[in-house]
Amino acid sequence: MPSGIPLFSAVIQSLQAGYSRNALRGDLLAGITVGIIAIPLAMALAIAVGVPPQHGLYTVLIAAPLIALCGGSRFNISGPTAAFIVILLPITQQHGLGGLLLCTLLAGLILLAMGLLRLGRLISFVPYPVTLGFTAGIGIVIALLQVKDLLGLQLAHSPQNIVEHVQLLAQALPGIQIGDSLVALACLLVLIGWPRLVPQVPGHLVALLLGTLLAIGLERLGLPIATLGERFSYFSQGIEQPGIPPFLPHFAWPWQQPGADGQPLQLSFELLRQLLAPAFAIAMLGAIESLLCAVIADGMTGSRHDPNAELLGQGLGNLIAPLFAGITATAAIARSAASIRAGAFSPLAAIIHAGVVLLAMLLLAPLFSYLPMAALAALLLMVAWNMSEAPHVLHTLRIAPRHDVLVLLTCLLLTVLFDMVLAVTLGLLLAAALFIKRMSELTATTPLASGFDQLLKELPDSVAAYAIRGPLFFAAAEKALNVLRRFNPQVRVVIIDLSGVPLLDMTALAALDNVLRDYRQQGIGLILCGASANVRLKLRRAGIHRRQSRLAYVADLPRAHAKALHWLEESPALTTP
Repeated sequence: MPSGIPLFSAVIQSLQAGYSRNALRGDLLAGITVGIIAIPLAMALAIAVGVPPQHGLYTVLIAAPLIALCGGSRFNISGPTAAFIVILLPITQQHGLGGLLLCTLLAGLILLAMGLLRLGRLISFVPYPVTLGFTAGIGIVIALLQVKDLLGLQLAHSPQNIVEHVQLLAQALPGIQIGDSLVALACLLVLIGWPRLVPQVPGHLVALLLGTLLAIGLERLGLPIATLGERFSYFSQGIEQPGIPPFLPHFAWPWQQPGADGQPLQLSFELLRQLLAPAFAIAMLGAIESLLCAVIADGMTGSRHDPNAELLGQGLGNLIAPLFAGITATAAIARSAASIRAGAFSPLAAIIHAGVVLLAMLLLAPLFSYLPMAALAALLLMVAWNMSEAPHVLHTLRIAPRHDVLVLLTCLLLTVLFDMVLAVTLGLLLAAALFIKRMSELTATTPLASGFDQLLKELPDSVAAYAIRGPLFFAAAEKALNVLRRFNPQVRVVIIDLSGVPLLDMTALAALDNVLRDYRQQGIGLILCGASANVRLKLRRAGIHRRQSRLAYVADLPRAHAKALHWLEESPALTTP
């Protein structure tokens, strides 16, 4: 790769920080800890997006070490995350596993392009209410999607949207399964209480173990429990086996994988066109979540990440993983934080965590068949609760400015009722429109009172002085400059103080040129005072030059005072030639 491409940034940073035996010990402990956490989460998240659970494990095996090696954050742990459920599930429903993998590959290409174009810093321009709104909305959607397995319900058909999903849940409620509900309740109680009692041991492992034992006991009592082995299966030597396969994935192009109809996809321009928009949404969400995770990791460790290198790493991970049946990956905030707390020092922790997942898949795959679906749903329900940040959202709604509350609620509702792409798009547009409105309200043109400066008292009535404060751009220019047309007809010279104008755009330049044209027709001279070098350059490039004593640029008010008196003495009427 060319030296200008910032690959392996995190590895280089780790070596520069001085890798020692203690660092290795920390990476080993962190990798093992997070690997144990990732195993059930990866399977549960794959199930949530509509594919068999092994694809979540494949994602960790391929994408996590690749992103860690090539990325820009020493501490990010990547893999499947809950944020993508609302985007990936509709893709799976419409295009099957093959469409999901192809869309992930396209998202990887987009992330690579973003990294090569060094767009890592642009992600910080996404307003906080937009991020908080769609994140909370995603949490609500994930929670609603888990109700089916939490209660053991059977839906009449696959819903096309969240509103229909809620309607089908209401219709299916009479068929609630007591066994699944008891397992889910027990797991939720453990997930809530265990971290407060024994924080050193991951609570979700205890919850899954207890849920599995409880499910076995309830089945012996005659209560049916839906398990992973009953829901999913694979073929080995032509024989169907329950659960997940205990062997590594093989290389295959995404379009060779099954579509929604179970047949291999037919790669076409139309298919690529349909997948391009969701691929862009995946790339944007992946960039936001990964860079946000890197920022949080920096705050916990005092390190500094390279955002462009992180985008490149995420792009490569999502480009290569689909070739081995891995789904979309991004940095996971909770897993990265757990890794840091366990002592991680370098990307080696992420590689070790992938190795733990590999060993578990090869050695323990038959045991995963006994995992109750209700227990996995309870795990995702807690993920959804943590992701929604409900207490923080309520606090923000109480203290945030009214405009930010409107943006937050708009993004939240659109995410829940429609999709995240529409929510973020309209949220950004709404936030931009409200920001433009607020900025336009900061710009004003006011007469300079005689008390502002002693020199103003010495000016005759035929000289008017104004000050423009704030940016002169399309939303404020006309309102601000129209004031300059309303004054005493006896005025022959107008002084405008531009020292408070940081910038102006083409709309402002055109409006100012119109004002100058009106002044020339009325025989009025214009003195622009205190304009910055950048503003003067833009005015002159726009053709607003000195014209036969009708326009002057001066540095300060004393020079403007002298220039106005000189014009009046030289030509008292200042008539148009």
